[in-house]
Amino acid sequence: MSVQPTVPLPRPADRPDADVVIYDGDCGICTAQVSKLPWWDCRGKLAYLSLHDPEVRERFPDLPHERMMEEMVIVDRHGNRHWGPAAIRYLTGRLRRLWWAAPVLYFPGSMLVWRPLYRWIARNRYRLSASSCDSGACQLHLK
Repeated sequence: MSVQPTVPLPRPADRPDADVVIYDGDCGICTAQVSKLPWWDCRGKLAYLSLHDPEVRERFPDLPHERMMEEMVIVDRHGNRHWGPAAIRYLTGRLRRLWWAAPVLYFPGSMLVWRPLYRWIARNRYRLSASSCDSGACQLHLK
C-alpha cells in the first residue's frame, strides 16, 4: 500500500555499502522528498527502504516501529543511527551537492528550531499529504 516513487529507488541489495534511508512510504510528502534524494546523491551513497517494508524488520530489528513512524532514520554504513532532523543534517555532510545547506543546519543552537519544526511536519504529514494521496493510506493514518 506504499506510495511508489516514479523511478524505483535503489535498495540495500543494490548498494550494499550505502547508508540506508528509512522513510514512511505511505506518506506522500515523505515519498516525494525522498524521491528527490537520488539527484543530490550523485555518487550513489544511499539506499532506500520504506519503514513498512518487511526488510526493515529483518535488517534492523532494533529500530522501534513507533519511532520510525515519528521520524525518518538513516542507518549509516558503520551502523550509526541518525534520526529526524539529525538525519537531514547528516545528509548535508554526506552528499556533496547538499554542502550549501550544512552551515544553516550546523549553526550553533539551530537544532532548537529544526527539531520542533521537523516534529510538527512529521506529526501532520498525513494531513498535509491527504490531497495528493491516491492509495488511501493517508486516510488510514488520520483515523
